[in-house]
Formats: sequence, C-alpha cells, structure tokens
Amino acid sequence: MKQHRLLSYGISLMLALAAGEAAAQKVDYSVVSVPEESGTDFTQISQPTDYVCMPEVKRSGKGIGWYTNRILDISVDGSQIAYLSFRNNTTNIFLKELAKQGSSIQKTNRTAVLDFTYSPDGKQIVFSEARGKTNQIFQTSADKGFVCRQITTGNMDYSPVYSPDMSVVFFARQENKSTSIWSYDVKNNFLANYSQGYNPYPVKGETAFICIRPNAAGNSEIWKINYETGVEECIVSQPGRDFSTPSISPDGQWLLFVGSSKIETGSFTYYNTDICVSRLDGTDFAQLTYHAADDLSPVWSKDGRYIYFVSQRGSKEAKANIWRMTFNY
Repeated sequence: MKQHRLLSYGISLMLALAAGEAAAQKVDYSVVSVPEESGTDFTQISQPTDYVCMPEVKRSGKGIGWYTNRILDISVDGSQIAYLSFRNNTTNIFLKELAKQGSSIQKTNRTAVLDFTYSPDGKQIVFSEARGKTNQIFQTSADKGFVCRQITTGNMDYSPVYSPDMSVVFFARQENKSTSIWSYDVKNNFLANYSQGYNPYPVKGETAFICIRPNAAGNSEIWKINYETGVEECIVSQPGRDFSTPSISPDGQWLLFVGSSKIETGSFTYYNTDICVSRLDGTDFAQLTYHAADDLSPVWSKDGRYIYFVSQRGSKEAKANIWRMTFNY
C-alpha cells in the first residue's frame, strides 16, 4: 500500500461511499459476520444518523490502498467513544456514550478534521485538519468548548499522538514523496525529526514508538523505533500484504492493526482490509476479521476485552458504522 496525500473528509467520504456502492454490487455487505469469524461477537455501536466517516479505500486489479487515519478513540474512563462525523459539509469529532448509545455531542467546530487521539490523561484531544494545501495539527480540551491551540503550520502533518508522559506530540509529516515521524515539544515548542515512517504510536515505558514503513517492494510493514539508541526493528511483514494504524493493548502485550487481505471464490478475486493482531514482538500473528466489508481504524477498549472499528458490515447499502468485537485471546 502506498501512502497517499490525505484529502479533506468531505471528498474522501464521498469517494468511499461511491466505492462502497459499486463494490456492493458484487459483495454482500448485509451480513454481520462470516463463518471464519465464528466465536467472535459483533455489536453495532452507531446508527446511520451518526454519519460516521470512513477512510477512503481504493481497489484495483492488483491490490488495495487506503487512508490510514485514526478516526476512533475511547475516552480514558472508557465511557465514551469519539469518532469523526461528516455533517453539513464539514468533518468534526463527535462523542457518544457507550452505555446509552443515544445522540452524540459535537466536540470540535472545524471544517475538515482528518484524525485525532486523546491525551493519556484524557484532558486533551490532539487532531489534524486539512486547510487548503496543508494539514495542520491542533490541540483542544476534551471537556470544555471549541477553543483550539495550533501546534504545526504550513506542512502536511497528520496522525498526532501524545507520548505517555505528555511531554511531546508525535506526528507524521509528508514532504515531497516521503513521510517521516516528527515530534512537537509541548513545553518549549521545539520540533524534532526522527526517522522515516507514519502512523506513530509510542511504547509505554520505553523511548520508542511503533510506526509504519514501506519496504523496497512497496508494501507497508510495522516497525519499532528506539529514538534514543537508534535501534530499528521490523516487527510485522508479509510478502504482498500491507499493514497500517498500529496501537498497543492496555496490558502492553498485543499489537492491533489493519492488514490487507484477498478473498478468492472461483473466478472472483476481491482485495480487502481486515483487523489483525500480533504480540508486541510480531509473534502470534492472527487475522481477526474476514468480512468483505472494509474494517478500519481499530482501537482497544480500556480493559482490552473489546476492539472498536469502522466498517460497512451489516449494511445492505454499505454504509459505515462503528462496531465492537470481542477480543478472544
């Protein structure tokens, strides 16, 4: 999967919906699960009226590519899920109570939010927004109003995430044809460039982060980078497959991510995106979903028992919703 320039979600959503409707002519999206997912319980969390965004997916006869935006996150106390919603020609962060599953509360008042994450203490949300020909990173309160603090400007920045101690914000910056991991120092406003990659996710208790890198064949791999010692280790790589959007389980034992896959039935070949896991060192790799829908942007529940993700499964019209699945390992 090649990393593409991120678009505003107004455009991406429309393209994703169009692609979903075309694919629905060949693939049955209406079922909630397939036999390969036996033993896993799936629960729909959102409704069509929540207008959940779906990262754009592009298929060809040779493979699949998708935007790797993190568009879901769980509040620190585990009571709310935050998601991106496309309403009134704008894309913003909305919050939904997981216990009630009622109406949502709008959290940002922007134009084209691309992706976001909560801070480790739950008091802040850091997000990127498409503004003209750039993507800029902002910080806002998770509890109060719409006031935002701008962190970066004038570049193609996205995938922001706080370090565990909240001293820096890691993010990806796209320059020309390459993308690398940067950080913003919260106290002194310094910027630092670390290494090639995107989708950074810090490792608690270590001076390291997990990220995605393309290999020589153009496929995306999962790497662990220690930014103090300089040690770089490839964790997950499979010939012909792409991986993205990694995150670490609350107990620090499991790595959750999206992987490309291929469904073959007779003369019909369909490239797909599915949810996968492995141990933090890459062992015990397992593909968790096999549905023909696009399963994207997975996040852990705070107790590690569930995985939340965006998918068109269960919708005859291939509309995106938030789903919850049990994690049985």
